[in-house]
Amino acid sequence: MINDEPPARIYTRMTRLASWFLPPGTLPDAGILFYTRALRGFGDGFISLLLPYYLTLLGFDALRVGIIITATLLGAGTMSLVAGFIAHRYRSRSLLIAGSALLVVAGTGTAATNEFWPLLIIAALGILNPSTSDVTIFAPLEQSLLAHAVRPESRTMLFARYSLVGSLVVALGAQAAGIPALLAAWAGLDIKLAVQAMFLLYAVIGIGNALLYARLTPAIETPRVEKPVPLGKSKPTVYRLAALFSLDAFGGGFVVQSLIALWLFQRFDLSIATTATIFFWTNILAAFSYLAAAWIAARIGLVNTMVYTHLPANLFLVLVPFMPTLPLAILLLCLRAALSSMDVPVRSSYVMAVVAPEERPAAASATIVPRSFAAAISPAIGGYLLTLGSFGWPLVIGGALKIAYDLALLGMFRKVKPPEER
Repeated sequence: MINDEPPARIYTRMTRLASWFLPPGTLPDAGILFYTRALRGFGDGFISLLLPYYLTLLGFDALRVGIIITATLLGAGTMSLVAGFIAHRYRSRSLLIAGSALLVVAGTGTAATNEFWPLLIIAALGILNPSTSDVTIFAPLEQSLLAHAVRPESRTMLFARYSLVGSLVVALGAQAAGIPALLAAWAGLDIKLAVQAMFLLYAVIGIGNALLYARLTPAIETPRVEKPVPLGKSKPTVYRLAALFSLDAFGGGFVVQSLIALWLFQRFDLSIATTATIFFWTNILAAFSYLAAAWIAARIGLVNTMVYTHLPANLFLVLVPFMPTLPLAILLLCLRAALSSMDVPVRSSYVMAVVAPEERPAAASATIVPRSFAAAISPAIGGYLLTLGSFGWPLVIGGALKIAYDLALLGMFRKVKPPEER
C-alpha cells in the first residue's frame, strides 16, 4: 500500500525526531537547522571530491582547478558578507531560501557546461563548497539563529551537536563520491555523465533546503532593536578575531579537501573510490571529536580548547608529506582529523558569546567572510605548487600558518571570557 501521509504530518515527525538531539530548553526550530545542515553536508561531502575530479575529466590542469576553487571561496565570502550585514533588516528565513535558490542554480549550471569560463562564473556564486567546512552564505545566518534558540550554558553543546550532524553527513557524502565510478563500472554509464548526475542531485538538495527553511517560525529570529546596526560595541573584538581567523583560513586554503584529494591522486595514484573512503573515515573522526570538544570546553574554557586541540593537529599535518608510504600518510591524516575540527563548534560558540545578540549575524559574517577570502587565495597557490611536484608543499605551508594562528589566538584572547566562564 502506498503511504500518502500528509507532508505536514511528516514534518511534525521530523521535528520530534530532531528534538531529542537538542539540549533542554532549545527552541524546536533549531531542529530544522539540523536537517538543513545535514542536507548541505551530504552535498558538500561529494562535491568537494567530485569537483576537482570533474574538472580533471574536462582536461583542466591543477592550476585551473585551483583557480576555480579560489573562485568558489571568493564567491562564498562575498555572498556571506552581504547576507551578514543586511540580516538586521530582513528575516533570516528569506535570506536562507534565497541562498537555496542559488544552490539549485549552481548544481544545474555545473552539470550543463564543460567550459572553463562558465564554470568559473558558476563557482563565483559561492555555493559550490570545495571544503568540508560550511563556508557558504548559510553559515553566519544559521549560527546566529542557533545562538538565539538556546540558553548560554547549553550554547557550546548545541553548536557541537550541530557540527556533529554536519560532519557525519559530510562523511557519507564523501563516500557517495564513489557512486559515479560504480555506475561506470557496473552499468557502463559514461563517467562524465555519472558525475554530472551528482551535480543535479546537489541542485535537488537546494530545493529540499528551501522547503525546510520555509518552516522556520519568527520565534527563532533575533529580536529587532530600535536603531539596528550591523556591528556596534563588539566591533574591536570581532575585527581582531576576524584577523586571526583569516590567518587560520589562509593556511587552511592550502589543505581544503579538494586539494588534499588532488595530492593523493598525484602522490599515490589513488582512485576516486579509494580517496572517498579515506575521507569518509577522516570525516567520521572529525564528527565525533565535536562532542569531546564541548566536554573539554566546559572544563578548560573555549579559547584553551581551540588552541590545545588545534596545535597538535597542525603538527600532524606538516608531517604528512614526509611519510614514505600511503598507510603512514593516512594515519597522520586520521590523527589530524581527530583533533583539527574540535575548534569548529567552540569557535562559533565563542564568537556568539562575546557579542550582543542583535550583532550576531554581522559578527558571524565578519568572522566567517574574511576566512573565505583568505582561504580563497591559497588554493590557487597550492594548485600551482602541485604542478611543480608531488611532495606536498601545500600541506607543510598550510600547517605552519595554522600553528602561527594557534599561538597568536592564545596570546590575544586567553583573558577574554564568555559569560558562562566569568
